[in-house]
Amino acid sequence: MLTVTESAKQRLKELLLASTNDPDFGVRLVPKVPGQTGLVLDREGFADHVVEYEGAKVLLVGPEVAQLVAGATLDTEDTPEGTKLVISRNS
Repeated sequence: MLTVTESAKQRLKELLLASTNDPDFGVRLVPKVPGQTGLVLDREGFADHVVEYEGAKVLLVGPEVAQLVAGATLDTEDTPEGTKLVISRNS
């Protein structure tokens, strides 16, 4: 299972609120090119793992992506361009 830090949950909620005010939407983690993931707005699916924060569905992870990120941590990293979400493997 993917571990999501409190700071990542907060950043996901900020991204969600900046994109929609529809409570049925969440931010979905999707596969991109091999080894990379992206984020899109989506509605919760039947088999999704849902991460909630302050009453919002901040992250939706489908079973196909859950396998890719199992044992990893989603956190934030401050960069000169702003706060970014990063996935790292736990040692």
